[in-house]
Amino acid sequence: MDKIRALFKQLAPAVDFCSLRVVDETSEQLRVRQDVLQPLSTSRNRGAMVTVIDNGGYGYAATSDLTLGGLQEAIRRAQHWAQTSAGRSIIDYSSVPQTDAKGSYSGPGFDDWSRKDLIALLMQESRDCKLDGRIVDWYASIGKTHSEQLYLSTAGADIQQEFHYIIPNMAATANQGVDTQTRSLGGQYNGFCRQGGMEVLQQAGFHGAGKRIAHEALALLAAPDCPNGKMDLLLMPEQMMLQIHESIGHPIELDRILGDERNFAGTSFVTLDMFGHFKYGSDLLNVSYDPSRAEQFASYQWDDEGQAAAKTYVIRHGVLERPLGGHVSQARAGVAGVANSRACDWNRPPIDRMANLNIEPGATSLADMIASVEYGVLMDTNLSWSIDDSRNKFQFGCEFGQLIKDGELQGLVKNPNYRGISESFWRSLKAVGDEASFAVMGTPFCGKGEPSQVIRVGHASPPCLFNQVEVFGGQA
Repeated sequence: MDKIRALFKQLAPAVDFCSLRVVDETSEQLRVRQDVLQPLSTSRNRGAMVTVIDNGGYGYAATSDLTLGGLQEAIRRAQHWAQTSAGRSIIDYSSVPQTDAKGSYSGPGFDDWSRKDLIALLMQESRDCKLDGRIVDWYASIGKTHSEQLYLSTAGADIQQEFHYIIPNMAATANQGVDTQTRSLGGQYNGFCRQGGMEVLQQAGFHGAGKRIAHEALALLAAPDCPNGKMDLLLMPEQMMLQIHESIGHPIELDRILGDERNFAGTSFVTLDMFGHFKYGSDLLNVSYDPSRAEQFASYQWDDEGQAAAKTYVIRHGVLERPLGGHVSQARAGVAGVANSRACDWNRPPIDRMANLNIEPGATSLADMIASVEYGVLMDTNLSWSIDDSRNKFQFGCEFGQLIKDGELQGLVKNPNYRGISESFWRSLKAVGDEASFAVMGTPFCGKGEPSQVIRVGHASPPCLFNQVEVFGGQA
């Protein structure tokens, strides 16, 4: 990285502002499907994004050529677009304050990565999934990514960050006649992804999960359909992850509120005048943007435009306090946000993105929540989702359901679904799990932006209990 620093110092143009963001990522994926080891997947991805602001205009250009000539050409193109957009932009970008932060950050590190041992583990879990002829598909996988990032600017910023990501996954699918049921470890969104090393496998319950999920898939085949009607709904952390993501995270992204995502990802039912007083949920709802929890998937010390990150409440006691908006969107909107200007890669510009968005633990144990329910359903692990383009009306389906009656867990129910409207749903929150039930989750697959960006996001939550939600089964 010292060579890059020297090149940037040599090439930085005489403009109001110029930055260089370098990303160097190495990834590896091990996967076993139906007891067959799949081809090893490895990749290296390295390049840089140049941003230029001049006379109020803004331009950027990316390159995988990190030589003097390659960076020089990227700077020339970025400067051209800044000159072209000057006087035509929706904001005077030269007036936006820029950081001069300096420092380094390294997240939790990898343990030794023994392919032999991990392949043996994957093969064992795969074999354990096939415990019945009705198991028709099964797989187990572990992926890792090592990412190094450097941010330099003519404002004096010099930030170097290093991250280690682990993504374990496993699923088993059972079939009998026309009925097919799947149970997985973390769902289709790889929910147990975290930063760190092999300890993540222990935290996710990876060892021994093959038998468990296969047994649960088979048990669901024999289970009755989920009942229909309004009833209490207890969502476990694997499902809370997506509920937070879709009906809190996306609606409060500031660029979406400002209309930037209207053409692609949609708008939001949230408007700027709601911040500071709008009752988003019940008094029990406390939501934090928290990039400081080191093991979580989107933890960092500075965002991709060099802004310092710190834990901040976006919803407190149910009241909407601030949006998820980086420093440029904050300048446009005139409201305080957070340090979440992020890019998925070196060839994408930073935009307002979710990072770690968490529901803070409450004071109720899982056992007490269950005991409080006269009639309802526990649901876990997302299977399907649908939400309108203003992130308001939604419908979610889960892999796993369990009936709750007279304060006790009863038998399984299959094809559990529920629907609602974001603000009324969160206002129906009547209990939040305690610290003992709190779980760190996430997803590598949050899509947004034009051109499209798929980025890493973290969500942590305890189980949450909602009052009188519309629940229905697969036959409804």
